[in-house]
Amino acid sequence: MTTEIDTAAERILGAHASGVPCEPVRDLITTAEDAYAVQDRLTERWLGEGRRLAGRKIGLTSRAVQDQLGVDSPDFGMLFADMAVPDGAEIPAGAVLQPRAEAEVALVLEHDLTHERHTVADVIRATAFALPAIEVVGSRVRDWDITLADTVADNASSGLYVLGGRPVPLKDVDLRLCGMVLERRGEQVSTGTGAACLGHPLNAALWLADTLVRVGRPLRAGDTVLTGALGPVVPAVPGDVFEARIDGLGDVRAAFGKEEG
Repeated sequence: MTTEIDTAAERILGAHASGVPCEPVRDLITTAEDAYAVQDRLTERWLGEGRRLAGRKIGLTSRAVQDQLGVDSPDFGMLFADMAVPDGAEIPAGAVLQPRAEAEVALVLEHDLTHERHTVADVIRATAFALPAIEVVGSRVRDWDITLADTVADNASSGLYVLGGRPVPLKDVDLRLCGMVLERRGEQVSTGTGAACLGHPLNAALWLADTLVRVGRPLRAGDTVLTGALGPVVPAVPGDVFEARIDGLGDVRAAFGKEEG
């Protein structure tokens, strides 16, 4: 199986390097365990190249998307520091393959989460503040033709992320009831609430904390956690400008540069 895992990792790395989407990797791997092994290969390669791990993202928090991929739990991917884009800064065309935008709640941790089994209270105590976020997901797999194995291997279809700049303590916001509106060039394209994310964004963070301890990569102080989409994901094209507003957290903006020529 090691050969297939390495081959899958090289296929995805090739798409990263060339900017050309690749074929799915499910011909090489089929299980979630194998897919995370591919993700680990990518992570170790990138860490070895000097990239800095800055947090994690949670995906598949929507029941509709879980049903589409035939799974009953979320997945996760790595956030590197060079994936963070300042609020409103231009994202160069082609920086993310097949980009899509989604609005999320981000949590920034003040303390490690290293227990074998956490409680919601543990997560609350460990969280320094929350921020509004736009995640720009992308797929190295051609035409987003993905199964669970494909998206997990591809670092949970990660791309870039934009964080708002006004930290909000958890005591000052109800993350379950907070409403979200995502606009593209002033037109409303996605709406939702915190309850759309596994019933509560803290539920997603709790799942992640427990899962990462089991795989030996626990969340640490300073980590950013993208807890999952609050509404439908929206395709993005060059020239698009997205603004997300989340009740109690404020707004955040992602701007896509136009193609040259």
